[in-house]
Amino acid sequence: MKINEMLHKLFGTTPGKGVQPKEAIAYSVTGIGQNFICTIVGSYLTIFMTDALLFGAAGVKVGAMEGAIAVAILMLATRVFDAFNDPIMGSIVDKTRSKWGKCRPYLKWMAIPIAVCTILCFLPVFEAKSVTTFVLISVIYVIWSMVYTVADVPYWGLSTCLTNDTTVRGNILTVSRLACTVGAGVVTIGVPFITDALTKKFKYTDSAEHIAMIMKDYGVDADGAAAYIGTVMKSQVEANADTLKWIYFICAVVFVVLAIPMFYYGFNNTKERFTAEGEAPSFGHNLKLLFKNKELLLIVLSGILGGARMVYTYTGGLYFAKYILHNEGLYGIITLLVVPGGLVASLLVPWLTKKFTKKYTYIFVHLFGGAVMTVMYFVGYDATWKLVVCAIGLILLGLPQGINNIMTYAMIGDTVDYLEWKTGERGEGICFAMQTLINKIGMAVGAFIGVMSMSIAAIDTETGTVGNPDALWNVLILSGVISMFACAVPMLFYTLTEKRQREMVAEIEKRKAVKK
Repeated sequence: MKINEMLHKLFGTTPGKGVQPKEAIAYSVTGIGQNFICTIVGSYLTIFMTDALLFGAAGVKVGAMEGAIAVAILMLATRVFDAFNDPIMGSIVDKTRSKWGKCRPYLKWMAIPIAVCTILCFLPVFEAKSVTTFVLISVIYVIWSMVYTVADVPYWGLSTCLTNDTTVRGNILTVSRLACTVGAGVVTIGVPFITDALTKKFKYTDSAEHIAMIMKDYGVDADGAAAYIGTVMKSQVEANADTLKWIYFICAVVFVVLAIPMFYYGFNNTKERFTAEGEAPSFGHNLKLLFKNKELLLIVLSGILGGARMVYTYTGGLYFAKYILHNEGLYGIITLLVVPGGLVASLLVPWLTKKFTKKYTYIFVHLFGGAVMTVMYFVGYDATWKLVVCAIGLILLGLPQGINNIMTYAMIGDTVDYLEWKTGERGEGICFAMQTLINKIGMAVGAFIGVMSMSIAAIDTETGTVGNPDALWNVLILSGVISMFACAVPMLFYTLTEKRQREMVAEIEKRKAVKK
């Protein structure tokens, strides 16, 4: 079988008619670049602030607030603020009229601004523990989040402009979400290995063995050895922090340089076929459309309730690897363990959708995920066999993560058709703004819980000490358990089946034919 025939079979497309594999591939490539940028900021800006700029060190204050808590609140507040900008951006997309369409232009216009703002977030010249530094990064981060939104919302809305065939669209989104996972995975797995390898020489210890060695080598008493170690530790901490600054900065530059051409590739090799025509709707009108789309609102509510379901893959997971398992490179392993289950889930999506519908597949896998995390919580982590059991649990948790990453986008695509059937207006921008809102709420919750769990566990990023290791574990796992079960509840009321979607599309086509 020729490659082109294989691609048509993969996406369910028809040669010479409608969306073609070349477009689906270009769309997916853009997703890789988008996730390079999203992940370097979403996963590592928090660590950059707590570990490289030492806002997570004991005694560091931002005003009257503990440094780590200030970082947690910044991550939460900025992302929530940005999430509620998404409907505004969605409305702007729906108002856009250009020779390139309504979604594609933003891939072209925003690549460079996003790149510049991403690099500014990680400037290595920022002074550690400085309130001025905290304010500057806060401002840059808010600007970055707004600029990123300008490209993120239309990117996902573009999927409904390529085709209105729910099966083809679902296949395209399956491949694009896999591509996005690859992009995020490269950053998530690669960066911790780099930081761990390049900062190993700065690791220090005040163990009894080390003190005894210093006493013997330098002919000093215990107090003298402790004083010596304290001096060394201080210099090591400063060197470690300075090294981390440059590692994160260089990584940001590299991933930005890789991502920019991918945005342009997506712009140049896709075509919008299904877009609204006529007078552009106002923001107020779009909000009214949003609240007429009850099926979409159920998906949004589910997404918000599920914001903490994978919190261990965010900042908290890196803190756990770095300070509890004493090897931040293991964070890459933690996230990598989820991949096999996610790949299996991605391959099973078409079959599961056909067999059980999107709705019940979504519900069942999240109930399953909640059960798996419950077992992990009671098993614990303080023995090798327990870590093995939890590793198996992480593999299984790839199933709900993989299903969710694909299914939600496909269901929102169906709600665009539902809205057109109900009101005569598609509203791709405002509808897919809700998906980006869900993503950002998840990132906000993940970063907030991660940093707060660090504070609750009394981790000092300057000395590497941990006051309460169990607290970190409890927060990360229990928040996931609650979120997994909670997100399944709204979907019990979701009614948009595959059969109903096809009937609506057929009715829409009949209406259009009558108007002609």
